[in-house]
Amino acid sequence: MSEIIPVHLGDRSYEVHAGPGLLARAGQLIAPFAQSGRAFVITDHNVRQHHGNTLTGSLDAAHLKNFTFSLDPGEQTKSFHGLEPLLSAMLQANIARNDLIVAFGGGVIGDLAGLAAGLIKRGVPFVQIPTTLLAQVDSSVGGKTAIDMPEGKNLVGLVNQPRAVIADTSVLTTLPERERRAGYAEIVKAGLIADADFYAWCETHARAILDCDQQALAHAVAHAIRFKAFVVEADEMEQGERALLNLGHTFAHALEAHGGYTHQLLHGEAVAAGIALAFKLSAQLGIAPEADAKRVVQHLNAIGFITDLRQLPGAPFSVDKLMALIASDKKAAAGKLTFILARAIGRAFIERDAPADVVRELLQQETQ
Repeated sequence: MSEIIPVHLGDRSYEVHAGPGLLARAGQLIAPFAQSGRAFVITDHNVRQHHGNTLTGSLDAAHLKNFTFSLDPGEQTKSFHGLEPLLSAMLQANIARNDLIVAFGGGVIGDLAGLAAGLIKRGVPFVQIPTTLLAQVDSSVGGKTAIDMPEGKNLVGLVNQPRAVIADTSVLTTLPERERRAGYAEIVKAGLIADADFYAWCETHARAILDCDQQALAHAVAHAIRFKAFVVEADEMEQGERALLNLGHTFAHALEAHGGYTHQLLHGEAVAAGIALAFKLSAQLGIAPEADAKRVVQHLNAIGFITDLRQLPGAPFSVDKLMALIASDKKAAAGKLTFILARAIGRAFIERDAPADVVRELLQQETQ
């Protein structure tokens, strides 16, 4: 069931290996990128406990000398407070530019390690080994790396493409269902943006994905990665169509920042609520059919997401604060609000001048 999905970016091209059982082969797959024969593994305590021995065993088998830096799990590590001691620890271990950094964890570790790799000694190559569903289908592919700031999410970072991505779907069995559900938001997003047939497939197979049925999971992960690779290849630096991948994210980032990036609200949970809001906004503006917005909300609710802002972790939400956070989103320009909206399921588009009064009205409706 494993697939190799190429990401064509000229001299920054790489392959994504996706499917079950890949972690035990990780050392063999990444050895060509460790010119020095040394690998610096960045992970968190939870991932190290569950899967650390498998990875280090594969690195040892590939004759790669390896060092592990284990961090606290959680979004709050993805900050300057997490970045600075990580950089210091690697410098004290005498990391060299021909060493290899291995980002081994979820989106927080992938973002933090990818940013550290781009900064330390002006650039050390790195690979992504994502261990959450969300990271496998989203943050590990495309090169976006960043840390959060009090002013908003992912506001300090850079585009730094990995040398390879290894997405082992079998490691997802150790995740709580809540974490798998959070990742599912990024899978279903692919169908909502540009593939109505895949969205319909997701409606039928969502339960199998959440239950870690390896056939359904491998199909969903590979499909989502292929879609993201296609978009990234067309617009690596997000000057245009790559912004479509942010469906639901303008609202989601505001919801996360409102609550201070705690584990109370996972990124995928915020994305699901944001997708629901994006479709509601599209319907309210008369762009999308009301029936499509209701269908999306119904599906998200049916698999356990909370799309009602009055019940979402972090409530009650201040409309004024949410609007300020939306206005500071990195996609906003010249005071205009940018959202990814939809004309229908599978037909998303970029709206670069969304009417703030309608956005505020929607948020007031959803929070009262």
